Amino acid sequence: MRLTRCQAALAAAITLNLLVLFYVSWLQHQPRNSRARSPRRGVAAGPRVTILVREFEAFDNAVPELVDSFLQQDAAQPVVVAADTLPYPPLALPRVPNVRLALLQPALDRPAAASRPETYVTTEFVALVPDGARAEAPGQLERMVEVLRAGGARLVAAPVASANPARCLALNVSLREWTARYGPAPSAPRCDALDGDAVVLLRARDLFNLSAPLARPLGTGLFLQTALRGWAVQLLDLPFGVARQPPLATAHARWKAEREGRARRAALLRSLGIRLVSGEGGRLEWFGCSKETPRCFGTVVGDTPAYLYEERWTPPCCLRALRETARYVVGVLEAAGVRYWLEGGSLLGAARHGDIIPWDYDVDLGIYLEDVGNCEQLRGAEAGSVVDERGFVWEKAVEGDFFRVQYSESNHLHVDLWPFYPRNGVMTKDTWLDHRQDVEFPEHFLQPLVPLSFAGFVAQAPNNYRRFLELKFGPGVIENPEYPNPSLLRLAGSG
Repeated sequence: MRLTRCQAALAAAITLNLLVLFYVSWLQHQPRNSRARSPRRGVAAGPRVTILVREFEAFDNAVPELVDSFLQQDAAQPVVVAADTLPYPPLALPRVPNVRLALLQPALDRPAAASRPETYVTTEFVALVPDGARAEAPGQLERMVEVLRAGGARLVAAPVASANPARCLALNVSLREWTARYGPAPSAPRCDALDGDAVVLLRARDLFNLSAPLARPLGTGLFLQTALRGWAVQLLDLPFGVARQPPLATAHARWKAEREGRARRAALLRSLGIRLVSGEGGRLEWFGCSKETPRCFGTVVGDTPAYLYEERWTPPCCLRALRETARYVVGVLEAAGVRYWLEGGSLLGAARHGDIIPWDYDVDLGIYLEDVGNCEQLRGAEAGSVVDERGFVWEKAVEGDFFRVQYSESNHLHVDLWPFYPRNGVMTKDTWLDHRQDVEFPEHFLQPLVPLSFAGFVAQAPNNYRRFLELKFGPGVIENPEYPNPSLLRLAGSG
């Protein structure tokens, strides 16, 4: 069959339309990011880094100068300034589409995505730039990107040439112990954390996969989270400049910023579950409970504190309070001539490692019932609760016929005192609780008592305390640690 010119033209048009439709359909199915990052041949690629400004004070800052310095290097540079609420006084930011203000606190009149900073970032990389920094040399961000792409570190940083330029630190974070430990970095310029002013660059997906990516203080929160994941930061010799009119130039502004910074840091550490920070030189900072606050955990059910279900052990502030209370109570008993000895899990902790068991929540002491009258505080507790001159609370326990000494009226970490008396050579008592170690035992274990290191001091303990503990807990108890109630929760690696 022979085609006419008209038929051939119609067939060509149909074929062309099908090819166009196929191309459009293929293009629509490509990932948006791949289309954005695949420029036409001969056309320069757009910026690969978003500048993210988070660490600044609304009442006194150099953010507008910071933003302008980066726009002078590249007018198309994406910039996001992130604040919890609308800054006041208002920030004088350039009115260009690539500079945006992100408010992170949810609001009734805005969609959920508006409160998430990742909504505003479409580039592969993010540079976290502190207030007071300034871009002065072209290509700094691109050089940082190339170092990051070369591998070896998940973050790269460049110091800001301020009065407090960044330096490397080692950082070990133990969630189980609620502790962060800082020290000198052994292999700088690659380290776990930075102290000081720096521009930090990382992949956007890495930043926004952190649980609290923009929590303030930004450096504290960022490096706690990255160090926990084993991400290294590489500090480059590529300094950024400082603002021509630096922020916080007055003494009042610095005082206000330092005060608010300390409050933010304490709130952040508590929210991330850090109760103790060990700094360089061994300086300790406590962020948990104290004598004036409630303890860090609530009522214990089934001998298993809530923190064990979180795969954590006793918060260090609680252990500190227990040690202080135990030392004080033992001092009072010894001064009054009350015979006492380490009991139960406390004796087990002393025998195992000379301290409170790392997951224990109280201290147990046995005492001779006939000696109770020798102690003024115990006599007073017979009639009601007594708060002594050191703020410790002595009382009769509501669970039975034994005594309890609490750390304070607010903080109920405590030492339990169990009154025993001899009967036919066996030590017994009037109140028994449903604990497997709560059993009678021969009095010869107490004749004589022996000194044993415990919680930073020397306490009295039963002689042959290994046999004493195995009588109460079973054979091999010192070498085979378990949680208090293995039927509810077992220690990893036990049994």
